[in-house]
Amino acid sequence: MLAITRSLCLQGIEATPVTVEVDIHNGLPAFDIVGLASQSVKEAKERVRAAIKNSGFEFPLQRITVNLAPADLRKEGSHFDLAIALGILLASRQVEGPVQEAFMAGEVSLDGSLRQVPGVLPMVLALCQTCPGAHLLIPPGNAAEAALVPGLRTWLAPSLAAAAAHLSGNRTLSPVTPAHAPPATAGTAHPDLSDIRGQEGARRALEVAAAGGHNLLLIGPPGSGKTMLARRLPGILPPMTREEVLDASRIYSVAGLLHRHGALVSERPFRAPHHTASSAAVIGGGRSAHPGEVSLAHHGVLFLDELAEFPRDVLEALRQPLEEGTVTVVRAQARATYPARFMLVAAMNPCPCGHFNDPLRECCCTPHQVQRYLGRISGPLLDRSDLQVEVARVTFEEMRTSAPAEASASVRTRVAAARERQAHRYRGLPFSLNAHLDARQVRRFCHLEPEAEELLRAAFSRLGLNARGHDRLLKVARTIADLEASELIQPAHLAEAIRYRSLDKKYWSRP
Repeated sequence: MLAITRSLCLQGIEATPVTVEVDIHNGLPAFDIVGLASQSVKEAKERVRAAIKNSGFEFPLQRITVNLAPADLRKEGSHFDLAIALGILLASRQVEGPVQEAFMAGEVSLDGSLRQVPGVLPMVLALCQTCPGAHLLIPPGNAAEAALVPGLRTWLAPSLAAAAAHLSGNRTLSPVTPAHAPPATAGTAHPDLSDIRGQEGARRALEVAAAGGHNLLLIGPPGSGKTMLARRLPGILPPMTREEVLDASRIYSVAGLLHRHGALVSERPFRAPHHTASSAAVIGGGRSAHPGEVSLAHHGVLFLDELAEFPRDVLEALRQPLEEGTVTVVRAQARATYPARFMLVAAMNPCPCGHFNDPLRECCCTPHQVQRYLGRISGPLLDRSDLQVEVARVTFEEMRTSAPAEASASVRTRVAAARERQAHRYRGLPFSLNAHLDARQVRRFCHLEPEAEELLRAAFSRLGLNARGHDRLLKVARTIADLEASELIQPAHLAEAIRYRSLDKKYWSRP
């Protein structure tokens, strides 16, 4: 007897329909799963066998063959359990019912209950686009993410027995009701900028970076406040749009991390991997090509503390996603493309001891040690740092002042206004921030006053800018002009942007 059920296979953040064919025929008892199934899928044999028995059904003592089609597509994950189990029950005629429009995703426990599985949000989005008349059976633990996408009939199956009764028409499962994104809570879970004493220049650079989505490099002695500043950047970013929430939540769903954030990722991500993290952890990879930190930081911030301590291969691998906003992870048995549009914020000391160019403490490093330390940051990666800011030591008077510093809320208001101007300017285009302009769009949107044009000419030769540096300088100047509500880039805007490109000459220049 042949029975057919359907599930979905994840490839990155995309889901592809999979047909689960179950054939039961006479012969020595055996249970085989074919169709390029991974070890996690093949282990379903033992889970399904116990779940069927403990749900009050009989496991057929015949030859069972399960084929996952298409056979050339690699299948990963335990979410095929429910489709396999129901296929066996249908093929053995213990359950009868229409299953042509039913898709299933769920891991069965040995007692027959269904456990939450990763990737349900991409599955719901895929079915809405490709099979709008279908309906989906999922565990109750995935209800919150499935409710984010209206327009698909989704049912909550607490157990294998409940799912079988639903297909037979003996019981109707509880439906998932559409839900909207929760109220935006921008900055509420992050430290406030008012905690920072002094550092007016670094605070201004933080505001400019947030307004335009620019990359930021902070360099200074230990204890100057680089990490404190970076951790307060998410608090001045505006709330995520619904499209951004769905994009970020889809990545976290595939990674199996959505349950840590509730129903969805409603606040901008802030990812801070340790400097011992591998390339696979930061960029993405592993046997199943899972998303890395650059993708988990999508629409948010990737903070690399102690930048020069990261392995060279990790830093160089950042160059492509910083330019393209996506990362393609290729492994021997998997290939996946993930979005990676993030703000890179990096912090580092100027030398191994941290006191190079410190007026108060003497540096104990040799010139060779300093150059070797700074040389870990390549020129192409440094080029991609739109703002390079020196964070000086805080004075005693600044630490003991009683004057309140500006809070994150007021800075966030200015950042949101600047981003609204950019969204209005770039309406109809696939981006909304100055940092995402390409070379052609820089010429189209970054218009300078005549005096600013002369200043740019002088800076181009004095700083030794290349084409990328020229464009990034103009994009930062465009953001500063947006903060001032100016249509044209004025000399003052360009002069401030030039100051943010001067540290490479101070620290990385060669004699």
